[in-house]
Formats: sequence, structure tokens, C-alpha cells
Amino acid sequence: MTLIESIQRVPIAVETARGQALAADWGACGALSEVLTGVGGCSPYLCDLLRQEKDWLAEAVTLAAPLQNLLPSDVSGDIGAELRRAKRRVAGFLAMAEVSGAYSLTQSTQALTDFADHAVSLAFQAALAPYQASGKLPEETGLFVIAMGKMGAGELNYSSDIDLVVMFDDRDMDHFEAAQRRQILVRATRAATKLLNDITEHGYVFRTDLRLRPDPSVTPICVAMSSALDYYESLGRTWERAAFIKARICAGDRRAGAEFLDQMKPFVWRRYLDFAAIEEAHALRLKIRTKTGARGAINVPGHDVKLGRGGIREIEFFTQTRQLISGGRDAELRSCQTLVALDQLAAKDWITDATKNQLQRSYRILRHTEHAIQMIRDAQTQSVPASDAGIGPVAGLLGLSVTDFLTQTGAHLNGVHAITESFFAPAPAIAPEFALDDHHEITQYWPSYAAMRSERATVLFETLRPEILSRLQKAPDPKEALIHFDNFLRGLPAGIQVFSLFAANPKLVELLTDIVVSAPALAQYLGCNSGVLDAVLSGEFFAPWPGREVLAEQLAKRLAAASDYETALDLARIWTKEWHFRIGVHLLEGITAPHEAAGHYAQLAEAVLTAVFDLVHQNFALKYGHIPESDCAILAMGSLGAGQLNSQSDLDMILIFDADATRQSNGAKPLSCRQYFSRLTQALITALTAPTAHGRLYEVDMRLRPSGRAGPVATSLAGFESYQRSEAWTWEHLALTRGRVITGAAAFRETVERLRQQILEEKADWPNILKGLRDMRARLADGKPQLGLWDLKRGSGGLQDIELVAQGMALMQNCPDGATAAQLHGAQLRQIPVTADFDGLARSYDWLSDLRLLHHLICGTDVQSEAIAEGGLARMRRIMQVGPEVDFKQVIPEHRQRCARMIDQILEQSEGQGNEC
Repeated sequence: MTLIESIQRVPIAVETARGQALAADWGACGALSEVLTGVGGCSPYLCDLLRQEKDWLAEAVTLAAPLQNLLPSDVSGDIGAELRRAKRRVAGFLAMAEVSGAYSLTQSTQALTDFADHAVSLAFQAALAPYQASGKLPEETGLFVIAMGKMGAGELNYSSDIDLVVMFDDRDMDHFEAAQRRQILVRATRAATKLLNDITEHGYVFRTDLRLRPDPSVTPICVAMSSALDYYESLGRTWERAAFIKARICAGDRRAGAEFLDQMKPFVWRRYLDFAAIEEAHALRLKIRTKTGARGAINVPGHDVKLGRGGIREIEFFTQTRQLISGGRDAELRSCQTLVALDQLAAKDWITDATKNQLQRSYRILRHTEHAIQMIRDAQTQSVPASDAGIGPVAGLLGLSVTDFLTQTGAHLNGVHAITESFFAPAPAIAPEFALDDHHEITQYWPSYAAMRSERATVLFETLRPEILSRLQKAPDPKEALIHFDNFLRGLPAGIQVFSLFAANPKLVELLTDIVVSAPALAQYLGCNSGVLDAVLSGEFFAPWPGREVLAEQLAKRLAAASDYETALDLARIWTKEWHFRIGVHLLEGITAPHEAAGHYAQLAEAVLTAVFDLVHQNFALKYGHIPESDCAILAMGSLGAGQLNSQSDLDMILIFDADATRQSNGAKPLSCRQYFSRLTQALITALTAPTAHGRLYEVDMRLRPSGRAGPVATSLAGFESYQRSEAWTWEHLALTRGRVITGAAAFRETVERLRQQILEEKADWPNILKGLRDMRARLADGKPQLGLWDLKRGSGGLQDIELVAQGMALMQNCPDGATAAQLHGAQLRQIPVTADFDGLARSYDWLSDLRLLHHLICGTDVQSEAIAEGGLARMRRIMQVGPEVDFKQVIPEHRQRCARMIDQILEQSEGQGNEC
């Protein structure tokens, strides 16, 4: 048939499709395939004709779908020839549909992928059938086929290889049975790929590549599932992780395949942001460039639009690497399709909308170009022809002149290259002359730090160094800022991940230097816990505070997913540190006020206690069981009970239980009631305080339990009641005003809280309270004197002094609120035995509390030194909303003296009777 005759048959084919099912006359589309892929090439006339027939073709698409209906219904007969004829017809129809515009890029690539799925399934059915018929294989063979690459993503092009990984489920087989099954399945896999891959007089179906299986040079073409999992767990590489982003079961035992892919998720999607993946992906890009010779300026004629600079593979690398970095934390960033993944990354602010739009446009254009190249002669190439004569047919299929084609393609290749090159290989900054570089006594030790132990880490840091030093130079005291940065750098256990993270996210450099300048203690914490930077990039770091219930639920889910108890405790530490860091950053950045941050620290601690106590109790019960008909709860005391913590706070608490003292636990190792709850409490303390590779959760203080250090660590409800009513000192009743039940069954929590209220009501005796306040204040003055200007807790007029008075007022009026300011405001409103400016005292308390919170965050626990970084002082003044003229060395003593005078007046008033609230 001549070219003209073939062109003349195009409308006939369309008309046939319009009037009846296409399966009745696919010969016409076969003729079109010859025109599009034959020696004659494709004329502009044919392309124009196809576009004019777009509406007819759209109708034909509807009649033809699903295209896999063109496949044979079973595997009897000459399945190889039937598959090849079907492929030829499908390719012809899809070429016609895409060139005309009746099919979008996504529709045509998905349709070809659907066809490939059915073809692969039929090929393996045909290959397995003889072994099943002879009894050598059971009906359920356990074999499954994983589609990788473009087939896995639903993005096949006209001349794509199909990348397959073939495995079988050997989990219930012994070694001998698995070896026998593997031998047969290897032969069946070889037969199936021959059906798809071999070129016959009818052509071929799909070129098939099995080299993406684990260690292909030594493993059989059908791999045992258990061996594959062992390989990926111990030896899997970054490029294999990227490959499995697009993995999908396309044939065989779908249940076993789905279970395999589910077990692969921890390998592919790592829990922590993996910025080292950028370096590995860049190294792979350079390897491809070396192999293809893709160097120098981009010249469209002869350029490989897939593997060349600015090509399709660059967009895929960029997208997949971004997914690998963040997909472990965010399951919404795991799409196997490039265009969808770019939408997801933009929605989560991992890339800008401008970047997304550019890459999506370029991806579509370059994929259409790739298809046009491959429609000619069915060539397995992605290279633009080198001559105008060769470019003409390609441009014609796209509806462009040669000149417009060269201009458009060049613009997209260069646009992609600019984006991807800046991501994978950012140009090193040119370092100006910095005064900070003169401080060799500080910087000379940097090469010896653990963070610089690898050459790659050192190279990365040198690209960051000019920007970091430039920012530190702008600090109020640059040398001081450099010293604090040195503390951060010295604390880093490794550098490659952190430096890669900074290189890919310049805003993090800004955040780091801001923290270094204004909060050196937080910077030092960051150096020892650099993993918390992952949280900054999670997309929710600057979201509103979620609240205690949401936090507890999040942590409980994370702990439930842990593989064992020790892993769960490490996950709790990692999670808690991320939120701890977030609270500090929000405070420094002015997102939250100091009193809000204090509440957030307390809510975080409550969430951790709730989730970790449940975890500890479940793990404890595995060995010791439970005490039947028992309850237990944690009574938070001190600052935790008051709901106001700071970054350095420990946790005051009492564990109270209610159980029959004669009962034993029902586990494998029974314990008496008292032993059980004492050991449970010790297990909780260990879980919170034991140092692991990720540090501690919290320090715990249980000295407020009955009898203090001398008493048992767990207290029965009856014992707690008896002690508080008949043995406790007044100061212990004062401390109980800040008690708050935070874990346990709702009914038992109500029981403990009701008992607490009853005890406080009974102890509202002003003479005893007044005597207790005076005695306790004197003991604190002798035993815990103020240590320095910034020791805002101890000493006369300090926070502890004010809290003592507030607790006295709360005990006198049986106030249910444990927060100091609320207790003082309540005293102002109600009739009590003394008169004072309690509201003024509350304001001073809030001011000193906010200042202490900031000082701990900025300077740590060193309250004896009066030195504070200039940047820290500036940040402190800004958050406290005072001007630069305010001298804290003067203002702090004035506040304390005023508070001390008010407290003296309260405690010196004559004893009297007051009314309870």
C-alpha cells in the first residue's frame, strides 16, 4: 500500500470506528501504524487530517476502550502471534489518538500501560500453564510480577522497555521446596519473557528488562521473596529505593505481591528526612552524563530528550529525590506518577508553584516529543534527529515547523536544566573577605570535628560556609556568634545529612544562624539533636498548636507501629525532641507568647506521659500480667500540675493505684499487689529517664509522694488518703494545691481528684497555713538561696516565694486551679484573712516566669553567669516587649524587691478567719 493510499484510509478507519466496534476492522488502524512508523515517515498533511478528525477520534476512543479487549481471551492457540498483532493495532490507534489530540499524554501512556499489564499477565499464564497441567506446579504458584519504571507509574511510551521484577512467595516453604519451585519458575519466567520480547515475523510485544531485580549479576530471574527482603534490608542502595517508588504489582499472586511491597515501605520511605539522597542521585546523574556524553551547552539536534541535560530523566530524578527526602514522614508525597508527585510536592511547599508548572509543562512537551520520535520506524531512541530532514517528520507529528520545534524544545530543555542543576549541584558561593575568617583560633579545629569526617561533608560545608559566615557577621557581636556556631558544629555527630539539608533548603541556614545568634543554648541542643531539623521541613512545623489530645494520639500511633519496646522508646525520644524544638523556635520567632509556650511544654509532657505510660504498662503486662480489678493514675505535681513548664523542667509526679492488697498479678511471673505497682512505677521512670542513643525523655522527681524519698514509689489510694489526712505536713498540703490527675481511667481520675479536693477543704485552717508558710519560707531561704541575677526561682521575691504564697491562698480558699497566677487572682476576688495587691503580685509572677522561660531557652540552666549574648538580649527584649534602654540587671532586682515586700506584708498580718471559696 502506498503512502497516499494509507493516508486516504485514515478517515475510513475513523468512520468505521464511529459506526461499529473497532474490533471489527482493526486492519485500517494497522495500515495507519504502517504510515506512522514506516519508511515513508509522516507528512504534515496526515497530521492536519488527524487533527481535523479529532471529534471522530474521541468517539472512537470511547468505542475502543478498554483497549485490552483487543487481546485474546485465553492462552490457547498462537498466543505470541496474537499478542503481537494486538500490540500493532493498539500502537496505531494510540498514535492516531495522541497526534489528533483526542487523547492526552496521560491517557495515551496509561492506555499503553493497561495493555502491557494484560499482555504480561497472559504471557505468564501461558508460560505457567504446561507446568500446572502436568502437576509440577500447583494452581496457586505464588509467583508475582512487579512492574517498575514507566510501566509501574502508568507512563509507558511507544517504544518503552518494560522493567519487570519477578518473584515468588517462599515464606511457607522449606529450603528444598523453595529450590525446586524456583527452578520451575525460572524456566516459566524465561518462557514468558520470550513470548513478549522475541522479534518474529509478526514483530514483538514489549522489550523486557529484568535487571532491576536484587543483584542481577548473581540472582536468578525469578527471585525468592525472603531473599529479596534480606537483600534490600542489608544492601539496598538509593537508586533502588527510587526505583521502588514506581513499583506496582501487574500480574500473578497479587496478595503476596502486595505484602512484599508493604514490607518494602521502610526501605523506600525512611522515617527521617534523607538529604544524603540528593548527593547519591547527583552522582548517578553525572554517571549517566559520562555514559551518554551529555556535556556542554544544550544543542537540540541530536540531543537525547530522555537522558540528556534538561531531559525527562532529570525531571524524574528531581521528583523522586524530593519524594525520598520527605515521603517517609508524609505518605501523601508517594505518588508513582511524575506529574501527580509534582502537584503533591507543591501542595506541601517542597517546591514552588513556578517550579511545578515549569517542570510539568516541560515533562509533557518532552514526552510528546519522545513519542513522536518513536512513532517513526518504532525506533527505540529518544534522540532528536541530527538533520532538518530528520527533524521535519518529528515536528510534523507535533504540529510544529522545524524552527518552532527547535525553539520550543531548546527552551524546555534549558528550563529543566536550570531547575535541576541548582537543586542537585548548587554553585558554591564566592566567599568575600570576612572578618570572621580571621578568627583562626576558633575555625582551625573545624576540620577535626566529627561532622567533617567525610570528604563529601567537607565539600558541602565549604559551599555553605560563606553564607553562614556572612549571616554571623551581621550579629550584634560577630565573634560571639561564631563561638556559638562553633559549639553547634562541635556537637554534630555527623555532617553529611545536615549539610545536604542546608544546601537544599537555604531557609534553614537562615533559621540556624538566627538561633545561633539569639539562643546559643538552643543552638547547642540542636547540634546534639540535629535530627529535629527534619521536623522543620515536614510542612506542619509552623502550623497552629494541635493540643494535648492530638499530640497524645500521634505519639500513641507511632509507638504502636514500632517493631519492639526499645525502638518505641527511641521513637518517643525523637518525636518529643522535635516538638520540644518546635516550641522553642515558635517562641523565638514570636509565633507564640512565653506564657503560651509554657503551656505547650506542659501539654507535650502530658502527652508523652500518657502515651509512654500506656506503652510501659502493656510491655510490663507481657511478663507480669495485670492485677485484677485495679486502677492506677498519675497525679502531676509542681509545675507540671500547674500546666506551666519550661525547656529545662523535670516532671514532679505521684503514681496512685487502687487494688485489693491481697491480690497477685495474673501473668507468667506473678507479683504481689505492692510489688507490681512499685515495679511498674520503676519501669515508667526508667522509660522516661534512661539515656539511649537518642538521650532521655525527661528527668523525674517523685519526692512529693507520701514520706518523700523514704516512701514507696507507688502509693495506694487508701495510703495516700490516710497520709494526707493524718501525717502530711502543711507544706505537703500546699504542694497538693497544684496537683492534677493526667492519666488513668476517667472514673478513677475523678475519684483521685475528688479526694484531693476533700483533703484541701479539710486543711483550710488559716493559722496552720500561715505558720506553714512562714516555716517553709525560712527553710527555703536557708537551704536554697538565690544563686545569681538570673536565678529567678530562688530567693526572696523570686518565683518560688510567690508560688508559696499563692499555694497558701489556694489552700485557704480550696481553689481548684493549680496555676499560680490563677490562685493569686482568686485570692483578690474572694474574702480571705489577709488583704494585699494579689493581682499586682500575679503580674510580677507572670513577668518573672516569662523572663525565666526565655533565659532557659537562650542560655540554658546556667543562672550564675550574668553574661548573655547580645543577640539573645535583643531577642529577649523584643519578646518581652521592652525597649533597648531597659537594663535587666536593674529591672529584675526591682521586681523582686517589690514582690518580697508584698509577701512580707501578707505573712506579717495578724491571724484571722476567712471564708472558703
